[in-house]
Amino acid sequence: MAADTLIHDFELPFQLYDVLDVESLCKHEKFSEHNHETFDAVLDTANKMATNLFLPHNHIADKNEPKFDGKKVSMIDDVKVAFDAFRESGFIAGRYDFEDGGMQLPETVMTAVSGYFMAANPSTTAYPFLTSAAVNVISHFANSELKESFMPRMLTGEFTGTMALTEPHAGSSLADIKTTATPQNDGTYRLKGSKIYISGGEHELSSNIVHLVLAKIPGGPAGVKGISLFVVPKYRLDEKGEVGQRNDVQLAGLLHKLGYRGTTSTALTFGENDDCHGYLVGEPHFGLRYMFMMMNEARIGVGFGAAMIGYRGYQYSLDFAKDRTQGRVPPNNKPEDPAAPIILHGDVKRMLLAQKAYTEGGMALCLYGSHLIDRINTCANEDTKQNLSELLDLLTPVLKAWPSEYGPKANDLGIQVLGGSGYTREYYSEQFWRDNRLNPIHEGTNGIQALDLSFRKLWQKSGQGLQALKHEVEQDLQQVTTPETAELVKKYVPYLGHLHEVVVHLSKVMQTQEAATLSGNAQAMMNVFSSIVVSWIWIRQASKAEQLLKQNPTEGKKHFYLGKIQAAKYYIDWELPSVQRDIQLLMNNNDVCTSMQPDWF
Repeated sequence: MAADTLIHDFELPFQLYDVLDVESLCKHEKFSEHNHETFDAVLDTANKMATNLFLPHNHIADKNEPKFDGKKVSMIDDVKVAFDAFRESGFIAGRYDFEDGGMQLPETVMTAVSGYFMAANPSTTAYPFLTSAAVNVISHFANSELKESFMPRMLTGEFTGTMALTEPHAGSSLADIKTTATPQNDGTYRLKGSKIYISGGEHELSSNIVHLVLAKIPGGPAGVKGISLFVVPKYRLDEKGEVGQRNDVQLAGLLHKLGYRGTTSTALTFGENDDCHGYLVGEPHFGLRYMFMMMNEARIGVGFGAAMIGYRGYQYSLDFAKDRTQGRVPPNNKPEDPAAPIILHGDVKRMLLAQKAYTEGGMALCLYGSHLIDRINTCANEDTKQNLSELLDLLTPVLKAWPSEYGPKANDLGIQVLGGSGYTREYYSEQFWRDNRLNPIHEGTNGIQALDLSFRKLWQKSGQGLQALKHEVEQDLQQVTTPETAELVKKYVPYLGHLHEVVVHLSKVMQTQEAATLSGNAQAMMNVFSSIVVSWIWIRQASKAEQLLKQNPTEGKKHFYLGKIQAAKYYIDWELPSVQRDIQLLMNNNDVCTSMQPDWF
C-alpha cells in the first residue's frame, strides 16, 4: 500500500457492498436513481480530492496555525483551495434531496466519503463538516423563512456554520449556561454572552458564518428546560437577502490546541455592544431537544473520524514496519544474516494487529450505525422502524465513545511501532495522536456517553433497543456457516450470557440505594457492552471474508480476507476476555470509585 493511499482499495467496497449490501438501498424510491456505479464514482471523487488537495497540507497546517491580527484571521492558502474544491463538488449537500440541490445519497455512502477526508486532513475537513451539521439542524427545525435565508447558501458552502454551545464556566453542564436572548418587538432576539471552544468560529473561508447558539430567554424555565436555540450570523442579511451589516459577534481570541491545529478554535462574545441579532429556531425552550435529536449523526461522525485518524496512523506505522530493519528473526538470526524488517517480530505484529482490530472495527461499527439510519429512513413497517430507531439510540453512545477511545490507542501504538522516530515531529505519527486526542472529549465526553448508556439507553422504552440488538446479533450468528468464524462464535456466545446477567442484575440495583455505585462503574458497563458489540461487528466481517475466500479471489483479495479473519481472532481472543474484570466489578456493585472522598486524593 502506497504511503499516500488513504484507505486500502478493498476496505470500503468490502464494508459497503459485501458486509452491508448498500446496493440494495437502490431498490427504495429515495435512492432509485443510484446504483453501484454512481456510489463508486462518488467515492472515487472523494478519494482523489482528499489525496490531491487535503492530504498535502495536513502537516503544513499543523505547523502553521491560523493567526489573528486583531482584525481578521489568516491561514495558509491551501485550506481555502481545498475548502472551495469541497464545496464545488457538492459534498456538503450530498445527503440532501435533489430538490434541495443535493445528491440524495445514502447516509452510509456519505459516511464512507467522509472517511477519505478525515484520514487525509481532519482540521481542514472540519469546516465543511461543521457546516453540514449546522445546516442539518436548520433543515429539520427552523421555520421556512430561516431555511430560505440560510440553507441554500450553507449547502453550497457560500456560508459556513458552527455549533456554539460551550461557555467558559459550563462545558457539558449546559443547564448552567448564562447566554441570554431577549425578545424584540420585530420577532428577533438580542443575544448577550460568551462561548468558548467554537471550532470554525472565525475565518475568511466563506462570505458568512452562521452560528447556532444555545441561550436562555429571560423568564423561561430553569435548567435545561429553559434553553432555546438561535441562528446568529456573523453578518446580518439585508432586505434582499444579501450579506449586509456586521452582526455584534466578536472574536475574543484564538485557542491553541494539542491537535486539529488547522481548525480555528475560538472564544466568541455575543452582544458586547448590545446589538447581536439572533433568530429563534423552532419553539422557545426546545433548543437542547433540537440539538440532541441531531446527535446520532453527529456522534457517528465523531466516532468514524476517530477510527479514520487511527486508521491513517495504522497504515503509516505499517508502511514503516515493512521498511525498517532491525534485529533478526529465527532461523535467520546469525550475526552474518541480514537484519529483518521489524514487521517480522512478534510484538510488532501484536501492535499492528491491535491497531487493525481497533480501527477497522471502529470503521465497520460506525458504517453499521450509518446503515441503521438508512434502514430507518427507508422502512415502511412502523414497528420495525421503531425497533431500529431504538437500536440506533442504544448504540449511539458506543458509536461515539468506543472508536474515540480506541482510535487514539491505535495512534499511541503507531508511535510505539516507529520507536524513537515516532516521538519526533519529523514523522507524522505524533500528529495523528494529537489530532485524535480531541475525539474522546467533544460531542459529549466518553464518560458522559458511559453514563448515558448505563442510566438511560439500556432501559429506554422498557429495553426495546436491547431486544432489537439481540435480534440483530442472533440473526447474524445463525447465518455463520464457515468453520473459523464458527469457532469465534463459540467463544463469543458466553459473553452474551454474561451481558444478560449484568443487565438483569443492574435492573434490580437501579431500584435500590446501591444505584449510586453505577455512576462510578459506568465505564465498566461501557467496556462490557461495547466490547461485546464490537466483537459481533468483527464476526460479521470475518464471516463475510471467509465466504468470499471460497470464491477463488485474486492473491491481493485473498490476503485482505485472511487479514480480516485474523483481526477478528485477535479481537475476540485478546481484547474481549479483558471485560471479565468489568463484569465482576458490576456484579459486585463495587463502590471503590463512588466511595472515594475528595479529601483522600
